[in-house]
Amino acid sequence: VQLQASGGGLVQPGGSLRLSCAASGSVFSIAVMGWYRQAPGKQRELVATITRGFSTYYTDSVKGRFTISRDNANNAVYLQMNSLKPEDTAVYYCNADYFIGSDLRRSWGQETQVTVSS
Repeated sequence: VQLQASGGGLVQPGGSLRLSCAASGSVFSIAVMGWYRQAPGKQRELVATITRGFSTYYTDSVKGRFTISRDNANNAVYLQMNSLKPEDTAVYYCNADYFIGSDLRRSWGQETQVTVSS
């Protein structure tokens, strides 16, 4: 599975951005898709995930502000980010957990920078 992310940029506090991530390859085997982020000097953290059945998970700091969605027909995952804060500034990565036979594997998309600043 290959992932192509897009949609980052510079936005003022309180603004919105939408990240997109398109999957290709063995997309029928994708179980969970998600977004991670890594701020300067910090470890990569999980932001949100969504299963093929559309069950979602959010880390506490983004609940009520971010929405993850998934288009199974187009093999894509999105992250709508509203009410952005400076602490949301980070490099964001999409990922996909997928099966090859009974083996669970993970793919990562390329980084996309999100900067929240006035």
